[in-house]
Amino acid sequence: MEIKDMNLEEIEERLTAIQSEMTAEDADIDALTSEVDELEARKAEIEAQIEKRAALEERVKAHGVVVKDFKQEEPKEMDVMEIRKSAEYIEAFANYIKTEDPSECRALLTENVSGGVVPVPSIVEERVRQAWERDGIMNRVRKTYIKGNLRVGFELSATGAVVHTEGAAAPTEETLVLGVVSLVPASIKKWITISDEVLDLGGEAFLDYIYDEVTYQIAKKASEQLVTAIVSAPTASTSTAVGIPVISATAISQSLVAEGLGNLSDSARDVVIIMNRATEAAFKAVQYDGNFATDIFEGLDREYTSALKSFSAASSGDTFAIIGDLGEGAQANFPNGQEIRIKFDDTSLAEADLVKIVGREFVALGVVGPGCFVKLVKG
Repeated sequence: MEIKDMNLEEIEERLTAIQSEMTAEDADIDALTSEVDELEARKAEIEAQIEKRAALEERVKAHGVVVKDFKQEEPKEMDVMEIRKSAEYIEAFANYIKTEDPSECRALLTENVSGGVVPVPSIVEERVRQAWERDGIMNRVRKTYIKGNLRVGFELSATGAVVHTEGAAAPTEETLVLGVVSLVPASIKKWITISDEVLDLGGEAFLDYIYDEVTYQIAKKASEQLVTAIVSAPTASTSTAVGIPVISATAISQSLVAEGLGNLSDSARDVVIIMNRATEAAFKAVQYDGNFATDIFEGLDREYTSALKSFSAASSGDTFAIIGDLGEGAQANFPNGQEIRIKFDDTSLAEADLVKIVGREFVALGVVGPGCFVKLVKG
């Protein structure tokens, strides 16, 4: 921007920047001095105009005329966030999903590029975020957004610290053995068919209908995949997998959850119990039948999943509940972000007047924290 077009705020910002630039070893002092002279002249010009305007206002007010405040405002362009919230962009994005032609979205974004991902409207981003948050298990899991396969190190074994008395022989060096868990992303897909009537819905109504169903089902499947990974983990850690201890129980007892807590390390702090709702009912039945005054769940929050069988339906060796800290013990890596990619197919089922919508999420899930989980298994 040329100095003659700057306002007071921009002049002050430039003067502050020059204050830093002048201390550089290769600073062009003569050029910076000349620029400061121009900035000061422009500032004086603006201040003189302000004084003239104020004097003019006073003269006009003397005649009993109310003078409206005058502010010279430059037209403000909408930023990307504001555009993504607009009704025009929501409609354009709905059309993009239906036609796979991003030109209308890009015209609104004023991006003269043909590649890259078209950003979703703010209402869609919010719905996707809420879908992950509504799933209690996935809401608690640590999330990262690193491209490609992710390798996460964990402590397989290590010697402890020792007390060293001054003058005594040096303590033995620590022996540390690390394991590495590889989180390899895979696609979770959900496809639905919609009628031509749904296709005719307006922009926001159409996006609400599509994303509500697709994102909910993908988040639910991711949750189930993580539970499966915990169930499939070995009982002892190896160089490539975190081990999860097992408590075998032939019946639910009042002390079972407390026993499970005793198998966790001190790194597990935000501990929950994950189970089928029918298993929760079985725990409560034991508490009610025994008229126990204590909480059989030891104050833990409960998260529910159908990926675990109920205690009554479980066979010997089946995991019916998991106790642990999802934030410390598990990780979800989204190489392409949490945004759900949508594909549109209006040809393969055209004879039935149906349109196929396919949603896809690329995510890696795994157990990464030793001592953060314990499995309750039917004996």
